[in-house]
Amino acid sequence: MAVEREFDSNYRYVLVAARRARQLQQGSQPLLKSRTSKPHKVAQEEIKAGLVGYVRGKQRSTPYIESDAVPRFAPHF
Repeated sequence: MAVEREFDSNYRYVLVAARRARQLQQGSQPLLKSRTSKPHKVAQEEIKAGLVGYVRGKQRSTPYIESDAVPRFAPHF
């Protein structure tokens, strides 16, 4: 899987920035020197500098459970 640096939507940009800001709030070190100490601004500057990206994963699928492994219960009326 490749790290994506270009954002295909504003929604994805906001998700990545929010996750990075959360990391900064929890004690992660900034990747660049910034004039501000606000985590959301630092996260946005890191993204703009191309230091933060995301990995596009596969879509989630419904888990498969074999039929004999599923417990059977009496229907409720």
